[in-house]
Amino acid sequence: MKNKLRKLPGWIAIAVITLLNALWIFWGMGESFYEGWGVEGSFWFIYLIFGVVAMLFSVAAIRWPKIGGGILLAAGLGFAIWWLLPGIKNGFYTLSTVIERLFLSAGFSLVGFLFILDGKLNPHGEETEKPWALRHLRMILAIGIPTLTALVMAAVNLPTVLTRIDDGDRSARLIDGNGVSLIWAPAGPGWNWKQDFGGYPSWRALAVYGVDPVGLETDAKSDLIATEADMAATGLCAYLTEDGTALSETPLYIWRMPTVDELARSLSLHNENAGCTWSGETGEMDCTLRPDKETPLWAPDQQPVYLWSADAYDEDDAYYVSYTGFVSHQPKTWGNPRHGYRCVKEP
Repeated sequence: MKNKLRKLPGWIAIAVITLLNALWIFWGMGESFYEGWGVEGSFWFIYLIFGVVAMLFSVAAIRWPKIGGGILLAAGLGFAIWWLLPGIKNGFYTLSTVIERLFLSAGFSLVGFLFILDGKLNPHGEETEKPWALRHLRMILAIGIPTLTALVMAAVNLPTVLTRIDDGDRSARLIDGNGVSLIWAPAGPGWNWKQDFGGYPSWRALAVYGVDPVGLETDAKSDLIATEADMAATGLCAYLTEDGTALSETPLYIWRMPTVDELARSLSLHNENAGCTWSGETGEMDCTLRPDKETPLWAPDQQPVYLWSADAYDEDDAYYVSYTGFVSHQPKTWGNPRHGYRCVKEP
């Protein structure tokens, strides 16, 4: 009985580290297909770094419990601080999000402590007379289950990304169907205009483009609270020329930002309208087909997987739509490589 109790911390550590490794590999594979696949110049496998590093740390902890456990303990705490503090400081996270991320980061510190304890309680490791599989069962679990997770994720996602349609046409496109008929802006300032910082304009920057000094967000406009009325009156889309390839010095009001409903109704799969409608709530929309990141609405080789809408969620946040038919909201000041935009006009 004493022998079994001495080994309990080690087996708890294996159970938790296996779960954490599998979760990180699940996340990494999902993100690599969702955000990275097909994007020009993107190393889609970079999303697997956290999972692979976690598995390497696991190998070290199983092989050398005290040293590897110490590495896990320190790495978990450091990663938790790096990952959580900026979001908490800016008020981006809910309590449930903080708890979830604490488990996925600081959870490694708990595992590290358990491995160190296991090394002290069982200084001689596993008995050598056991069959090979039993002697290496901890390693098999900690590495094998995450690897199996990766294979399953690949099998689920590859059929989608390998059949994704990209006709290469980045000109103005008419999308007609599901009760909406709009012309979507061509490549240029009206569609995913990349900025020097490597991302795309925030909702606020787009909305107050025409406020003096005219241009995308500057320090002089950093205190403005942008509204839907601003998006319509001074938004960047209002300055697009007729052909959508340049910006005028004064607003022309030919183009505008699309609403959530218009974005939803324009989603497609394999050149067929996905039949999505927006209920007014956040979350996954009702669609007859699951839409994908395909032309004519999306540019599969570009980073954005979300498009800003003209609709504000509240004073601080605005709605966006994902290519999979998901609606959510982010701070209006949020500008990054994942959030793009595309202006529209009536046919």
